Amino acid sequence: MKQHISEGKLLWEPSREHLSGSKIARYMDWLSEARGLSFNSYGDLWKWSATDLEAFWVSIWDFFEIHSSRPYSDVLSSKAMPGAQWFQGAELNYAEHALRRRDNRLAVLFSSETRPIETITYAELYRQVAATAVGLRNMGVGVGDRVVGVMPNIPETLVAFLATASIGAIWSSCSPEFGISSVIERFRQIQPTVMLATDGHQYGGKVFDSMDAVWEIEDQLPTLQHVVVVPYLAENPSVGRLKKGCLWSDLLSRSEELSFEQVGFSHPLWVLYSSGTTGLPKPIVHGHGGILLEHLKTLGLHMDIGEQDRVFWITTTGWMMWNYLIGGLLTGAAVVLYDGNPAYPNMNVLWSLAQKSRTTYFGASAPYIQACMKAGIAPGNDFDLSLIRGLGSTGAPLSPEGFMWVYDNVNSDLLLGSFSGGTDLCTGFAGPCPLLPVRAGEIQCRCLGAAVQSYNSNGEPVVDAVGELVITQPMPSMPLFLWNDKDDDRYRESYFDTFPGIWRHGDWIRITNHGSCVITGRSDSTLNRGGVRMGTSEFYRVVEALPEVEDSLVVDTSGFEIEGKLLLFLVLVEGLSLDDKLKDRIKVSLRVDLSPRHIPNEIYAISEVPRTLNAKKIEVPVKRILSGVNPEDAVSADAMANPNSLTFFVSLSKLRQSH
Repeated sequence: MKQHISEGKLLWEPSREHLSGSKIARYMDWLSEARGLSFNSYGDLWKWSATDLEAFWVSIWDFFEIHSSRPYSDVLSSKAMPGAQWFQGAELNYAEHALRRRDNRLAVLFSSETRPIETITYAELYRQVAATAVGLRNMGVGVGDRVVGVMPNIPETLVAFLATASIGAIWSSCSPEFGISSVIERFRQIQPTVMLATDGHQYGGKVFDSMDAVWEIEDQLPTLQHVVVVPYLAENPSVGRLKKGCLWSDLLSRSEELSFEQVGFSHPLWVLYSSGTTGLPKPIVHGHGGILLEHLKTLGLHMDIGEQDRVFWITTTGWMMWNYLIGGLLTGAAVVLYDGNPAYPNMNVLWSLAQKSRTTYFGASAPYIQACMKAGIAPGNDFDLSLIRGLGSTGAPLSPEGFMWVYDNVNSDLLLGSFSGGTDLCTGFAGPCPLLPVRAGEIQCRCLGAAVQSYNSNGEPVVDAVGELVITQPMPSMPLFLWNDKDDDRYRESYFDTFPGIWRHGDWIRITNHGSCVITGRSDSTLNRGGVRMGTSEFYRVVEALPEVEDSLVVDTSGFEIEGKLLLFLVLVEGLSLDDKLKDRIKVSLRVDLSPRHIPNEIYAISEVPRTLNAKKIEVPVKRILSGVNPEDAVSADAMANPNSLTFFVSLSKLRQSH
């Protein structure tokens, strides 16, 4: 049995040097000197930031020295959600802030399964973006046009995005592992003018040629006027089959000074997409100004990122963490990009990259950290990770044991920043703070400017009790709108149907008496047994602590006022089988560590857990399949990393229906 770590156990406290040297400490000093505002604790600072919204966001504007060619007339003319109006009248450009540096300090470090570390300075990044912007303008791209990429996490993707933003055009991307129909159903909604794509990529040691897919996508997107192929597998790939194809080198044929189009604060910057596990993915539109302020605040104050840092996060271009990662440029830091399978050729590949790139902030998903823990590796012993002073975790709740593993096996003196957030706001609204201690299984705080509360079923805020995660005040990075969403009907239905005028995120959250947060799972996949509600993350923590278990999925088949069965599905360590002895051990563990009411009625062994392309477990669609819904109506296969994993559940559903 693995070591059990008590939730809330103190694991790290900031030193005096951490407390005084952090950017958030300098911000608080600045508030005192420039605004006459003094706060005795982070909690007091947060309360002010979440209530006096105008004063707080103006302070972020001034502290980070936002440049706007036209000043704002109002900070927040309407607090309506949706529909809040921020910094009306201001004109600025995200890319201009990302490229404020023009010197020879490193801006980008890149590596892949096939390429050693390559570097780009801020001066060179500026030149590449300028050349790309000229090429896009020559293709007819203007303000408001859509430029899309089916691109891996490589420097050309970053350059293309910054060039698009500099023009005032709108960026959107999918990673190459997306299925063809998944790419088409996303991009068709926004009618792009130009598409960029690589000729292929390598993942997990396997080479994937993309040219057939690029040709089919071009054929299905009639608004495309140009398709730019970026050589990645071959030095000079053929584009002859494409009707409107050219090479990346053709786009960069001319270079001149970069002109940053000045756009309104709420001018669209990019379109991100919901996971799309059911129905068409929601095209979520964020603005230049909102993302600029939010990312400066979160990266700068909460993660303590500055000009001396090198920031890494393992991500693809189809996940919001790519958009968040490249925000590191706003702080003057260098960003570290990696294209490849984080487990190939083994679980040490990213830790090796961290050493070679001299990474100071290492970001990953909670499932990745759990996988490192399961693999039994100790990267801090095998690599020099002493420069890592911050480690981020997101994508799912990180267990207390995962917290402990980081401190025992990576670096004992770092700020472990567990985040809760999402694609919807392209940020974390609960996360780390350099001023606070780190406790096992707890997110340190609610982020500045994020009025996060836990609501009970009556819509009342509660403390030290699990409730719905809601945001009661607007944030600048909330979606401007959903593309093609007439009258904001889908927007309201997605976030405001439960508590009108209050953002409901869909997570269970417990806010502790000392202000930290614990996310216990998605509220739409709650385990409700005999009136005792519980999030799935608590269940997984117990089950996956067993050494025989590699992964797990739990589904409660209960419906409205009807208690169904609790079904547990296990991926076992290779070579093991699910026998009665193991089933009994699991039931005992759940009875003792969780609740007698949460002992599964049935336990099955499966080969893999169904997951989205972003590695999140697919619980609700599996529940729908087991209730008899056709698989194609329950989940989009193209939104999954492993659609074949559903075969078991479809067969089980048929068996259950026949009985």
